[in-house]
Amino acid sequence: MPKVELTVPEHLEMQIAKLVEDGEFVNREEAIEDLLSTGIRAYKTSGPIEDEEPGFEDDGMMGHDDEYVF
Repeated sequence: MPKVELTVPEHLEMQIAKLVEDGEFVNREEAIEDLLSTGIRAYKTSGPIEDEEPGFEDDGMMGHDDEYVF
């Protein structure tokens, strides 16, 4: 399986750690793989989300800018 380096905001890392701690996933790798797969399936089902208001900027959850590196 290919390896991917991923950088996520701290608040997302904390949410993933909580899901693992709560027993939702065995470990971080399983959590990230499953959450990415679920997100891709949802994206394929609904397609990209268009901004409703022109010029509207999404600052991410809780005002954080999300940065993802693949």
